[in-house]
Amino acid sequence: MNTRLLLIAHAPLAHALRECALHVFPDCASDVLALDVPPNEPPEETLAAARILLQQQGGASVLVLADVFGATPCNVAQRLVDGVRTRLVAGVNLPMLLRAVGYRAEPLEALAERALAGGAQGVMPVAVAAPQNQTRRASHDQEHHHHQQ
Repeated sequence: MNTRLLLIAHAPLAHALRECALHVFPDCASDVLALDVPPNEPPEETLAAARILLQQQGGASVLVLADVFGATPCNVAQRLVDGVRTRLVAGVNLPMLLRAVGYRAEPLEALAERALAGGAQGVMPVAVAAPQNQTRRASHDQEHHHHQQ
């Protein structure tokens, strides 16, 4: 049985990330769940909704991915996970999610480590360069519009 993934994030990020995962892995729909946290929703309501989602997974292991450590979605997730059948990783990004989806057949602990690595490795500086097979245009002052504040 695959480890399930539960995204808990500020609306509409959780569902948007899920849709991206489905774009890359169309077969992951039953393994990736999303819970968007609307503005001004009491944390107790979010926690109740998250508990329902977890209960629907039966005995499956669940890796919970939250968007921002210290924000409501992560605070709710901290109250939700038990560290045994459920684990929490904060700072979800698309590379993290795709890595987790790709390795969801692994045990929960290994999956959490893969997710962390995928998230960290997916963030990097990128040099400014010409697109492949194209040369860069020379910069001309008249093409740049500078505005003073």
